[in-house]
Amino acid sequence: MLPKVGRVQMREHLRWPGRIMAASVGRQADHWYLAVQVEVPDHVARLYRTGDGITGVDLGVSAAATLSNGEKVVAPRPLAPALRRLRIRSRRQSRKLEAARKSVGIKGAIPKGTRLPESKNRTCGARALARLHARIARVRADFMHKLTTRLCRENQTVVIEDLNVRGMLANARLARAISDVGFYEFRRQLQYKAARYGTQLVQAERWYPSSKLCSACGDRYVALGLGERTWTCAACGAHHDRDVNAAVNLQGCVRVRYVNFNLLPKSYALSS
Repeated sequence: MLPKVGRVQMREHLRWPGRIMAASVGRQADHWYLAVQVEVPDHVARLYRTGDGITGVDLGVSAAATLSNGEKVVAPRPLAPALRRLRIRSRRQSRKLEAARKSVGIKGAIPKGTRLPESKNRTCGARALARLHARIARVRADFMHKLTTRLCRENQTVVIEDLNVRGMLANARLARAISDVGFYEFRRQLQYKAARYGTQLVQAERWYPSSKLCSACGDRYVALGLGERTWTCAACGAHHDRDVNAAVNLQGCVRVRYVNFNLLPKSYALSS
């Protein structure tokens, strides 16, 4: 029962049994969604792991995640192939909006409380642009959910870096690529999924030189540049892939210094 709307028939049953706490209605493009928060007991919220490994995860742009076993998971990066269509539809919508402003004689900023005449053509263009944005977001979220669920389900400990995502987005050359991968969303999903699977989430220090340390002998290559994807250790002669070496070092720093996010509450408020 929704206020001012009345009874709404749900398309599917609630996923979890428990007490309904609240519900919120949201819209994405031309689709409406109802998110229901349900309080469930601990034994219902817990999920079982299929493995007990310890893995280090190094996040990047060329490969979204590089695991300590050498596996590289490439992100779909849905914004890159859709960028041309996104620009075209944005320009079309901007021209339609400008035509509506001229029709009522508005120049400059639109006065507060003024409603522009809305044509059917402008409405269809806005929906097409919103559908494209929603598709990009869905592709990115699907990849991120599958990756974080797999890491928490197959490992008892996951080690990641404390990345300064806000500072990284200040780089004009890398901001779009970093946003297309979603570094912050990766850590946010790991935090609540690790609690459900009983997985320990370890976060290495922000200034831990995971890429510059040799995983074989521990020697530090201070002059390592951002463009160097491979390097050879001057002390032991080991040849390293930059991302794989960082993931191996993250795996080995579990017992050194970390912040543990594995705080398992007695009850959960899950969203269906």
